[in-house]
Amino acid sequence: MAKSKSSKKAAKKSGADRLNGEVLERIAGALERLAPPALVLPAFDEADAFIWHPDAHQLQAVPRVNRVEMSLLKGIDRVRDVLLDNTERFAKGLPANNALLWGARGMGKSSLVKASHAAVNTTLRKRQNQAPLKLVEIHREEIESLPELMTIMRPLPYRFIVFCDDLSFDGDDTSYKSLKAVLEGGVEGRPDNVIFYATSNRRHLMSRDMMENERSTALNPGETVEEKVSLSDRFGLWLGFHRCSQDEYLAMVEGYVENYKIPAQGDSLRREALEWATTRGSRSGRVAWQFVQDLAGRLGVALRD
Repeated sequence: MAKSKSSKKAAKKSGADRLNGEVLERIAGALERLAPPALVLPAFDEADAFIWHPDAHQLQAVPRVNRVEMSLLKGIDRVRDVLLDNTERFAKGLPANNALLWGARGMGKSSLVKASHAAVNTTLRKRQNQAPLKLVEIHREEIESLPELMTIMRPLPYRFIVFCDDLSFDGDDTSYKSLKAVLEGGVEGRPDNVIFYATSNRRHLMSRDMMENERSTALNPGETVEEKVSLSDRFGLWLGFHRCSQDEYLAMVEGYVENYKIPAQGDSLRREALEWATTRGSRSGRVAWQFVQDLAGRLGVALRD
């Protein structure tokens, strides 16, 4: 009788242990699924540009960067020289500023960032024992993960340009606070081996409607707007891009035509280019490039670097 009771207790305990073990396994599995994937750093020596994917916890290498040669960027000589000088100083380990490139659409803001990166790396490769700059693109929608990205890059033996294209904030978006803290305001601040470049159509990274709404609804409207406008103050360089003149637009077209050896020139080329700009309602580097693509297609010319 005693043995029977003992065996029942043992069986009951064994069943409870199995149940507890299954529960623990399920909990462990759930925690594993919730945990972020392990960070796998890329082979930085095999590429100069990367894209940050926070969901996958991954820096994806970009074998070939979509960029325009510096010599083809017309009408932006002053801002070109300022950004290039800032990038060169950063590459040498000297003090340099975060940069906000703002202004008219299609005037080469993002193209200038990529061209400056390439130009500095060309110079660096001519020197021995100096690693090239790495360009890391972070998408606007993922700006809240910027602190995590900075933490990853801080101990690495490379210098990074973190680049966000078309950066702006609307409505109730509060992710700008993450950017403010990382750029200058956090305890750690921006890592010495990282600089942040952003492009935007807005000088203060927020729409006029948003600023006016903040003024009309806030108890202390001045303070609220000041908090958001102060984000742009974190950028030491404000580089403005303005609509180009007709002569600058034609110079862009002619530069592309000469570079890609397209058999078109003279009054006919200029007349077609101006007509193309008129139909688009604007003149810009982007419009010039779109015209050249159309022209090359009609003439059967492949656009290759």
